[in-house]
Amino acid sequence: MATGTEPHPPDAAAHGVRGRTRAAIASGHLRTDRWWLAPAGTAAGLLAFVVYSTWRAFSNADYYAAPYVSPFYSPCVADNCVPMHGGPDWGIVGGWWGLSPALLILIFPLGFRLTCYYYRKAYYRGFWASPPACAVPEPHKKYTGETRFPLILQNIHRYFFYAALVVAGILTWDTVLSFRDEHYAWGHMGLGTLVFLVNITLIWAYTLSCHSCRHIVGGRLRHFSKHPVRYRLWGFVSKLNNRHMQLAWASLVSVALADFYVYLVASGAFDDPRFF
Repeated sequence: MATGTEPHPPDAAAHGVRGRTRAAIASGHLRTDRWWLAPAGTAAGLLAFVVYSTWRAFSNADYYAAPYVSPFYSPCVADNCVPMHGGPDWGIVGGWWGLSPALLILIFPLGFRLTCYYYRKAYYRGFWASPPACAVPEPHKKYTGETRFPLILQNIHRYFFYAALVVAGILTWDTVLSFRDEHYAWGHMGLGTLVFLVNITLIWAYTLSCHSCRHIVGGRLRHFSKHPVRYRLWGFVSKLNNRHMQLAWASLVSVALADFYVYLVASGAFDDPRFF
């Protein structure tokens, strides 16, 4: 029993900090700082992105303004896509698909972020209070971790990583295509090109900083000295991995801003200024 405390009454010994095996402390936790700011800010930021991306994904409009295509709609694989000259307009899915083509592709980057180790921590704390913060107990009566449906699906994160590599490659090609003007002539650069360059840099940095990428590059090696190339790659990815949280947020903001920029240009609310 903790010094200077009284034991919990029998009816309060069910679970959590009131359980029989825990110290008999009256308070739920002993933190005196504003520990709730971090999970509240995380929940607000993620909720804002969810609301915005849902609106844009279902709008099915203003996602292409030559030569820019929204990253939410790339690649556009449905027949009802806006024609894109030389862009990611593939038309793999037939005319039976009548909804927004963004819904066919967003599942891959969304799945990658939902199963990301950092994002798990972020929305577990921000939305589920599991737990809400360090040294603050969660309000749930029992804990099963990621051993049951649907959280057991978090284990397919590595496969979403492979899909994220493909999507990042396509967005890289979209960035290359942004060095054209509205008439598809090469050798031009606008403000949108700069927006796309920043976005794809952050997308690649976040993707490569993934824990799965770090394991794929250097995991299960007994002797780094026998694999110098993989060791260097592992060191590079490890440095990125140290900034995984910051890159997760930065790339989330950048992809939303890139989409919003295309929306402004495509809707006629803003003219893309040209540098050359």
